[in-house]
Amino acid sequence: MMVELIEPIMLSIQVACLASLTVIILGTIVGRVMARAQFKGKVIIETLLLLPLVLPPSVVGFVLLVTFGANSPIGEFFEWLFNQPVVFTWWAAVLASTVVAFPLMYQSTKTGFEAVDTEIEDAARVDGASEKKVFTKISLPLAFKAIVTGSILSFARALGEFGATLIVAGNIPGKTQTIPTAIYIAMDSGNMETAWILVTVMIFISFMMLLIVYYIKPGK
Repeated sequence: MMVELIEPIMLSIQVACLASLTVIILGTIVGRVMARAQFKGKVIIETLLLLPLVLPPSVVGFVLLVTFGANSPIGEFFEWLFNQPVVFTWWAAVLASTVVAFPLMYQSTKTGFEAVDTEIEDAARVDGASEKKVFTKISLPLAFKAIVTGSILSFARALGEFGATLIVAGNIPGKTQTIPTAIYIAMDSGNMETAWILVTVMIFISFMMLLIVYYIKPGK
């Protein structure tokens, strides 16, 4: 009983942490670039970046499965590189969680960087600051709350990912079974006690994440 509970919880946290770390780095960089860049086709690029947010998880999972499956060039490359396929491993769960969580991080950081006064950045450049210093000493601190908000929401989204993960990573107990897939299996098998415990864990974690987001909003 304890193993059935602990394994998916620990794996979910591990997957969510790695996925969140990835989207924090990528989301912050891409959000900063898109907040300041002006070019033709920007709307198309932004739409593609946000697409996983509105697509059904099954569609995201299908695309990932086709893209990283054993029959695809990318899948073959990763299988050669790591001597094992990516799909149906816990790394596939990280990949799925990263893809579905990225739009939340990107949107939050982009909004945060857009709110930074460009005159302050320009004044720092006039004073001789490099682009790196402008970013690390001015832009990043001023957009910090938005970055933290995006990080928390991305973690919560990665933790609760189900559809795409089920398709691309499967539901292997002790290997790829996360909390959402464990809840699904517990319900399907009539093990309502396990389902209720896992549901309670998810509700508690999600509630705490949203509570933190509320208290770090501007003006709080």
